[in-house]
Amino acid sequence: MITVHHLNNSRSQRVLWLLEELGVPYDVKRYERDAQTMLAPPELRAIHPLGKSPVIEDETGTTAETGAIIEHLLARHPGNALTPAAGTEAAKRMNYWLHYAEGSAMTPLLLKLVFGALPGRAPGLIRPVVKAVSSKAQSGFIDPQIAAHTAYWEGELVRSPWFAGEAFSAADIMMSFPVEAASSRVPFGPDKPKLKAFLQTIHARPAYQRALERGGPYAYA
Repeated sequence: MITVHHLNNSRSQRVLWLLEELGVPYDVKRYERDAQTMLAPPELRAIHPLGKSPVIEDETGTTAETGAIIEHLLARHPGNALTPAAGTEAAKRMNYWLHYAEGSAMTPLLLKLVFGALPGRAPGLIRPVVKAVSSKAQSGFIDPQIAAHTAYWEGELVRSPWFAGEAFSAADIMMSFPVEAASSRVPFGPDKPKLKAFLQTIHARPAYQRALERGGPYAYA
């Protein structure tokens, strides 16, 4: 049996969704973020030294990091419908998106979250200065980076209906969190019809809905 160490409002939601799509039984051990710091509880450090989620345990041991977990689970369940045939362009594209989603895509989104929260956490006397710095960083660097990435995603979904090609794959599960996070920070306008349609389509998938039931309420921040 697979155990998913699941933190509320985190990227581990994708692991639950993947398992639902695969039809693989699993247990969920849920953890709640600290209401003030929004950090994971110390109990997670007993599972992995960094105390972060997602982490899974199965008969092979402990696996952390979303991309590594997804690759591990796909390899453990060969012949699944989420993995394009080896050697195809779709397989190459899926591998790219699995790494891009947690690498290039999440950097500006995390910066947006951090800089957006800074003014509210700053002491009163210096809050105006922190607010000015935060605003400048967002308008001068972070927001243009997010705009560039979302334009890239839109273009890829114009090219094909799914991130890896013509068929839904694990690449779409992996990219769901960056797309959801971007939409929550800078809502998609009329110039992003493909991204809007992508979110509507994945949210309607029965496996996505089942994963939400198992994982609990999910905020994309």
